[in-house]
Amino acid sequence: MNRNRITILMPAYNTAAYIEQAVSSVLAQDFEAFELLVIDDGSTDGTIDIIRRFSDSRIRIIPQEHKGISAALNRGLQEATTEYIARFDADDICLPGRLKKQYNFLENNPGYVICGGEAEYISAEGEYLFDFKCPAYSHEELSDIIKQTCPFIHSAVMYRKEAVLKAGGYPLYAHNFEDHILWLQLAGQGKFFNLQEQLIRVRFNPSSATIDEKWCSKEFSLLKRKILSQGYASAEEGEELNRLVQNQQDKKIKEGAYHALCGKKFLVNNHQPARARVQFSRAIRLHPARWENYALYLLSYFPGTFIQWLYRKTKTQS
Repeated sequence: MNRNRITILMPAYNTAAYIEQAVSSVLAQDFEAFELLVIDDGSTDGTIDIIRRFSDSRIRIIPQEHKGISAALNRGLQEATTEYIARFDADDICLPGRLKKQYNFLENNPGYVICGGEAEYISAEGEYLFDFKCPAYSHEELSDIIKQTCPFIHSAVMYRKEAVLKAGGYPLYAHNFEDHILWLQLAGQGKFFNLQEQLIRVRFNPSSATIDEKWCSKEFSLLKRKILSQGYASAEEGEELNRLVQNQQDKKIKEGAYHALCGKKFLVNNHQPARARVQFSRAIRLHPARWENYALYLLSYFPGTFIQWLYRKTKTQS
């Protein structure tokens, strides 16, 4: 008899630098009736060897050829043995009470199919960057914004497996925003909710997908907007998205985007201007033609009150 209540679904691809901390944070949960299902998507850096050092019988590893995150997640949905799926990324950190809080919510609210929450964001080295507040919490609020804004942190959600399977699982062609399309497809299956509590620490990582969409091409942004509006991506659109995404896979682009974003967070969110300048300097060295990094570097010498005023003014006008 399966006593587990939750499957923690973790896709992993070349995450040897972080996965030991990620797995340890799962095993430290105060809710023990779970299986940790790791879909290794063709890692070549020793990721699997690190996971196998743990002697916990709740860990299952499913290796596959490198097929991408959607294929890995769909494989995980098929392999999962429980009603509830807790998504989690192999470079993030679970806070101790995460599973219990989400499990209790879904158990006590059978009309809801997904429960997300808030997060603390950290740098690749584990430095605090900022606290993320959800864009909406209630089902009504989430329904109002879902086409314009991704309403959940993907690695912080827990959902009902059968509802996601009925919605078709993860789309194969919506590269880099497969979760957002899934939420659109899931909308007719039941209600949505976000807890006003931090559940995980999300790690910004320069080796992952480009993390600042301002570094993406205009073509990518326009195509993404079209796909979100129609609620699905065709195979042809998927091919075009993949081409545009591959253009962003250059190591210098990823590292530049990472340092620029960390610099913004150090500047605006917790005002550490010296650290912000270090990040902007690295971004400038990688991409000297991006003028906004010079402007942000200079802005870091202004008082924090002025930076906050300018930030609020810019947000209001956007």
